[in-house]
Amino acid sequence: MASKDIWSRLTVLTVTHNGGEVVGNMLKTIPAQASLIVVDNASTDDTLDIVRSLAPKAKLICNEIGLGYGNGMNCGLQVVETEFALLVNPDSVLTEEAITALIEAADRFPEGGLFGPTVLNPDGSIELSHDVNMFARSALGKRVGEVSPEGPISADFVSGAVVLLRMAAGREVGFFDPEIFLYYEDDDICTRLRQAGHSVILVPSAVITHIGGGSVRPNQAYYWEKFWHISWSRLYFEKKYHGTSSARRLGWRYALRYALKAVGYMLVWNKTKAWRDAARCAGALGFLFGKRASVMPVATA
Repeated sequence: MASKDIWSRLTVLTVTHNGGEVVGNMLKTIPAQASLIVVDNASTDDTLDIVRSLAPKAKLICNEIGLGYGNGMNCGLQVVETEFALLVNPDSVLTEEAITALIEAADRFPEGGLFGPTVLNPDGSIELSHDVNMFARSALGKRVGEVSPEGPISADFVSGAVVLLRMAAGREVGFFDPEIFLYYEDDDICTRLRQAGHSVILVPSAVITHIGGGSVRPNQAYYWEKFWHISWSRLYFEKKYHGTSSARRLGWRYALRYALKAVGYMLVWNKTKAWRDAARCAGALGFLFGKRASVMPVATA
């Protein structure tokens, strides 16, 4: 069973970037006695003011430039001294009961390296928070009507919205891949933990709410960055686990497919989808021509 004082065993860690609209809701669910690290990726809104007001004892790491999610987490993970780290998106809402359930599962399954909760949408429906590995998903088709398992299960993947990381396992695999700026970093760390012999475990009795899409204030530049990175990171993941040739074949398919889709949407004057698919095409071309995601120039709108 978990210690009654769960807060002495874990550090809460979150990465922010212009998350002033949501970070306050998350911070209000963390008790004052919790060890909290906030890594800020060059926010220009009121995020830092909110953090300083609601969590004055938090350790605040301020990056002068945006480092992305995984690298931001790595900044905080390097200074964590507790047994566990609770990695939390700033648009998630926690409960002490959920965190206790995650710690209890970690004590019950010492082979586990990463533990994920049931994730609810704001309307109470279940958000997809566990899955088979990336390369098996297309064969299974789209999952509809998600139902939570009755008890803990070993999964290939758990969503990074909120996860409990056993620090010993995280140090063994080197935490997050520094080449991934945004997206698929949770797939990657789950894969590496499993390859190192650690289980990835879904804990259905731990229930949190994920507001979703609220980590930054959306605009055209944000959507370009988002879909650029979704495309680039998927191809990087392909290269890492299936090799350069496979990634290049997939990359050219992406580039052609999304270029054609972008043109098609422009012809019917759907500028939003045209912008999205142009970003996907650009991300694929960026990968194919050797651009690193960490130095990708953000489009201006």
